[in-house]
Amino acid sequence: MNFDPLDSGISLSQLTDIAAAHVGPVPDQLGRDGLLDLLMSHCIEPAIRDWGVVFVTDFPVSQAALARHITVAGEAVAARFECYAGGHELANGYWEQVDVALLMAQFAADRESRAARGLPARDEDPRLLAAQDAGLPSCAGVALGVDRLLALQQGVESLAEVISFDWSRA
Repeated sequence: MNFDPLDSGISLSQLTDIAAAHVGPVPDQLGRDGLLDLLMSHCIEPAIRDWGVVFVTDFPVSQAALARHITVAGEAVAARFECYAGGHELANGYWEQVDVALLMAQFAADRESRAARGLPARDEDPRLLAAQDAGLPSCAGVALGVDRLLALQQGVESLAEVISFDWSRA
């Protein structure tokens, strides 16, 4: 598998073919980001198992969530990262989008993408937008999965082995 996930010249059809070649049949309703997530979880994460701690950076802007967009090597990317150990995601973080107009544009792009895939719309959070409009200072945050860190420390593969109530018992 050798392609640049930031290359907008790769069509959805080509990306579907790449995913199918590596993981088998893929659902028709997966969009570009869904296919990239599928390739990440089924191809990249297993391949980096023995690399120690790995930071994945410079995500496609369509995967920005609440991160600001920056330019790296001439490409627009989301200023976010994911930290992996043993091929398992431990943490993710990003540089907050503090410009309310840009954040609203990101929300609009997300709504359009969801509508194109037949998914329900997500309402904008008026309190978040009000906080941004009031002048949230430049900041960043990281979410660390303590359960994932504990699984790594214990040397187990399943989070169910380190939490009291997994999905099957919730």
